This record gives sequence, C-alpha cells and structure tokens, in this order.
Amino acid sequence: MDEKITEQIPTRAPYHSGEAHADSERPRFGLPRLVRVYFTQIAIGFGLSAAFVGLLLGFDVANLRSLMLSTQGGAIAGFLLFFFNGLVFAGVQFAITIMRMAEPTGRPPHSGLKAWTLSQRAQKIAIPVPIEEPHQPSAQADKNR
Repeated sequence: MDEKITEQIPTRAPYHSGEAHADSERPRFGLPRLVRVYFTQIAIGFGLSAAFVGLLLGFDVANLRSLMLSTQGGAIAGFLLFFFNGLVFAGVQFAITIMRMAEPTGRPPHSGLKAWTLSQRAQKIAIPVPIEEPHQPSAQADKNR
C-alpha cells in the first residue's frame, strides 16, 4: 500500500502554480522569469540614472555641481537625485518591457477601429425642432409682484 502512494506522489512539482508551462523546470537562480525581468529592468534603470546624474554634474547644468560641492548636504542631494531618477527610469523601463511582451494579434487595436468606423457611418441630419412663441406674462402676474 505504501508503494502505491509513493508512486502517485510526484517527485518534483511544477514550479509555477496553475497550468503547466512548456518550460516548467525551475528557472535559473531559482527566480521566475518575470522577477528576473524586473530585476534586469531595475539594473538598467539605475544604470541610466547614474549616467544621467553623471552628465548633469559633468556639464554643471544649472550650477548643480557647484551647488552640491559647496553645501554641506551636497552628497545626500546627489544620492537622492540618483536614487529617485533610478526609481523613475526603472519603472518606465519595466513598463515598456511589459507592454512589449504582449502577443501580437495581427490586427489593429479594436478601440481605435471602433471609433473610426462609427465616425464613418454617422451622418449629420437636420432635425426640425418646433419653436413655440414666447409666453407673455399676464397682467395678473404683474399685479402680484
């Protein structure tokens, strides 16, 4: 009886929950593919931030280098400039990568297509609207005021 139970238990469970993927083996470094992509984009974003801050300080844009070197908190300001630009660049880099991962459908986006087809079918039609003569206030209403 114990032999049957051990045969039914898989020796290696798929790494991903849900559907079995074509490459259900445990990924390199023990991380899922999306997490590896995220870490890669973070590294690229902070690399771009380092280059950007380096160029800002190298060309002394808006006397930023002079200001950072002459004040007591210049190193903190430089680190914060690097860090927050790194967050922005990494976020944008990751967003672009995720959007480019979408499967191509081979047809134009349906939202723009619907708007185009509706505008092509719509025609301007003059609709007559009856206009009533303006109502004349009665003499009784004038006396009550």
